[in-house]
Amino acid sequence: MTQQVLHPMVKLQRNVQSLVDSQIIKPTDSIWKIALLFGNDWQHWKQELLDFGFTMQDPINELLSVEAWDEED
Repeated sequence: MTQQVLHPMVKLQRNVQSLVDSQIIKPTDSIWKIALLFGNDWQHWKQELLDFGFTMQDPINELLSVEAWDEED
């Protein structure tokens, strides 16, 4: 039995979805709002998001709508 390793962005996506579900942030908020919630880890996640073509002004629902994090473009 092989265990599928989750892409780190899937973990981020799940964390952000949890924040939306808890109504801490709204899906229409800009991605930069999650910076406050990720503290010291934010620089890493910000770079990951930028590498995937996101801007900090994009709405959070764009991050949540990604179905596959394929790095082989």
